[in-house]
Amino acid sequence: MAWFTRSKPKVQPTTPAEQAEKHVLTEGLWFKCEACTEIIWKKNLEENLSVCPKCGHHYQVSARARVNLLLDEGWQEQDAALASTDPLQFNDSKPYSSRLVAMREKTGLRDGVVCGSGTLHGMPVEVAAMELQFIGGSMGSVVGEKITRAIERGGASGHPVIVVSASGGARMQEGMVSLMQLAKISSALAVLDEQKVPYISVLTNPTTGGVTASFAMLGDLNIAEPKALIGFAGPRVIEQTIRQKLPEGFQRAEFLLEHGFLDAVVTRHEMKAYIARTLRRLLGQPAPLKAADAVPATPAK
Repeated sequence: MAWFTRSKPKVQPTTPAEQAEKHVLTEGLWFKCEACTEIIWKKNLEENLSVCPKCGHHYQVSARARVNLLLDEGWQEQDAALASTDPLQFNDSKPYSSRLVAMREKTGLRDGVVCGSGTLHGMPVEVAAMELQFIGGSMGSVVGEKITRAIERGGASGHPVIVVSASGGARMQEGMVSLMQLAKISSALAVLDEQKVPYISVLTNPTTGGVTASFAMLGDLNIAEPKALIGFAGPRVIEQTIRQKLPEGFQRAEFLLEHGFLDAVVTRHEMKAYIARTLRRLLGQPAPLKAADAVPATPAK
């Protein structure tokens, strides 16, 4: 009678395909919040408009998602075919022309802004939302042209204009052509102001450089998302220049609100309703009979 039986050791998977089969099914469905370090189910984050349900930290969302969050269903995209060229034949770590191709493949956009015409709680508006993933949300010739066209459409129709900024500033690969967009957009906004058409600027994390130095701070109402980084130069550059430690929360939305650079800090969930109420006041429209402004925003797509 045998007291022991030999068993063959289990062979561990060696090929990539075999190893992939051993992965836990839930891998990639959870992540740690960068603000509160709580473990969050990704689906819960998406359903909460990319806002941490534990601490309220606002994660970045795409430009198209921004437009979807603000406009009612059925909005029409404008100037989608415009695309930047390479006027300077610029090269840094790789040619600018190659960088543009890579960004278009990554984001599905021709350039770094999405513009749309539609309604916000039934009110016709023009919206332009910048895409941070497209070369850091930098403002080149096409970004400037599309935003300018959105402003001009608003002026021609009398529809309010909303610009959602998310940018590292001017696009260095286009040199002076990029810097010219600051003046071009600002001039268009001056005309819009003369036409008495409201312009609302929404600043998200981050909004810096030439964008902050121009149209992002020229709104009839300047609104920011919580804890958004807003400024011209970055905090590290400022500290190295003045050789002083900056105050706690310097250049964050709440700090700027306290010091009079912003009119409001509004959460992503409340943004659409807040803008709707503001526009009705600016346009002298009565409040709706029903609480339409309280309709929750749809999840970002």
